[in-house]
Amino acid sequence: MADLARSTFYYQKKALQLGDKYANVKVRIQSIFDEHKGRYGYRHITAVIRHEGIRINHKTIQRLMGELGLKSYVRLKKYCAYRGEVGLAAPNVLERRFVAKRPNNKWVTDVTEFNLGGEKLYLSPILDL
Repeated sequence: MADLARSTFYYQKKALQLGDKYANVKVRIQSIFDEHKGRYGYRHITAVIRHEGIRINHKTIQRLMGELGLKSYVRLKKYCAYRGEVGLAAPNVLERRFVAKRPNNKWVTDVTEFNLGGEKLYLSPILDL
């Protein structure tokens, strides 16, 4: 009815009975992934498995990780906003004299940028010298 060759039917029947030939490798991939808290991608996992003496291609590891739904966490790139000398530099009024004789005479500050959840937050503490 399906218009398939007889050999195709028996080939598929035999393939279903064999089971998964990468079952033990999948278990090892899952354990390595969990052991390193999801930080290892397919390259690191391939290196660990090869170090254990199992010969397997990195593309096979990548495919098996896809089947298992494992994806490593991507490390965020560090933000660098330095563009060299842009604009005017403030004059050096303090000239490294960081001690004041009375309060509210010398104030210093610095701006720090944080990236939290894709949102930029700025912190600018003020210090009375």
